[in-house]
Amino acid sequence: MKNSLKLSPDQTGYFGEYGGQIIPPALKPIFDEIAVAYKNAQADPNFRAEYESLLKNYVGRPSPLYYARNLSEKLGGAKIYFKREDLNHTGAHKINHTLGEALLAKRMGKTKLLAETGAGQHGVALATAAALVGLACEIHMGEIDIVKQHPNVIRMQLLGAKVVTVKSGGRCLKDAVDSAFEAFVKDPQNIFFGIGSVVGPHPFPMMVRDFQSIVGKETRVQILEQAGRLPDYLVACVGGGSNAIGLFHEFLDDRDVKMIGVEPSGRSFKPGDHAATLTLGRPGNIHGMFTYLLQDDKGQPLPVHSIASGLDYPGVGPVHSDLKDKGRVTYETINDAEALEAFQVLTKIEGIIPALESSHAVAQAIKLAPKLNSDKIIIVNLSGRGDKDVDYVAERLKL
Repeated sequence: MKNSLKLSPDQTGYFGEYGGQIIPPALKPIFDEIAVAYKNAQADPNFRAEYESLLKNYVGRPSPLYYARNLSEKLGGAKIYFKREDLNHTGAHKINHTLGEALLAKRMGKTKLLAETGAGQHGVALATAAALVGLACEIHMGEIDIVKQHPNVIRMQLLGAKVVTVKSGGRCLKDAVDSAFEAFVKDPQNIFFGIGSVVGPHPFPMMVRDFQSIVGKETRVQILEQAGRLPDYLVACVGGGSNAIGLFHEFLDDRDVKMIGVEPSGRSFKPGDHAATLTLGRPGNIHGMFTYLLQDDKGQPLPVHSIASGLDYPGVGPVHSDLKDKGRVTYETINDAEALEAFQVLTKIEGIIPALESSHAVAQAIKLAPKLNSDKIIIVNLSGRGDKDVDYVAERLKL
């Protein structure tokens, strides 16, 4: 396993050149405490057993791997399968890591879970986990996203979470992260920052990756059962990158399995019109990590945009930056119009309403499948369902 790409980051939290703990010295003991607590929890059979029991009996895992026969036959070419994370309790992959974070926070004696959210799926999942384990919960969300994702705001409030409207900056995901970090540093002894993706200071990129790796582990077993072999392609959308690395991680050492991460090119490739971080960004610092970043000449994050609130982030998980540099994963882009079209195609042909985030990955598969032979297999991570997006889509389509 010496040359394995599945290895954890080094002692300082770096995946190759990316990651780390780029934080004020006063915060370093807090994050180091989380790293130690996580390591101890992972070695505790009781912690693992409780987490795995919740995945099975509360979340509903394993999620199905579904052969999309209608879509495959319509497109011609490769067979398309969907890993149905949209069928999880709360409607997305986010519950996989929020349950782990909530159990760890409880174990550490914390009293409140705090987080940011863009599309609202992480916020709903964390509020759900907080309710389950008996912790207070506070979710910071950009003003624009609160309007776009109003059903998820109501869900968070019903679950007992306090939703903080962020009106600063671009009023979207990056600004929600900034706001949540500010709240966290005021009381890090009692608050556990349940970061919503494979981003932030060490150990969060590793920890969230580990919790999300269940997606790829199940997928591997399921495709071997259904097709008798591994897939040719794995496709997943990338904002911070948790659903993508969740699918990819188990297959990183299978060199014949190609992997495509799909970023949002939004309205155009002009600054402020997209969030194609790995495509157009360069390495820099954001939110306690060194990673690819859409930035200006002074190193400040640029404004970003995507039709999908969960993808409009100017940074990306450091593990993805490392995989890009190593050439193991290819990162492509899909624009707003293509994602919206894929949303409609999947809904009408397969009866599955995908999240707009996931629709970026669906659009990439729709482009790719006709170019391949019929014996090829593409697996798409359908990371979330589109209930939260239907009002916004209806407005866009003038329904």
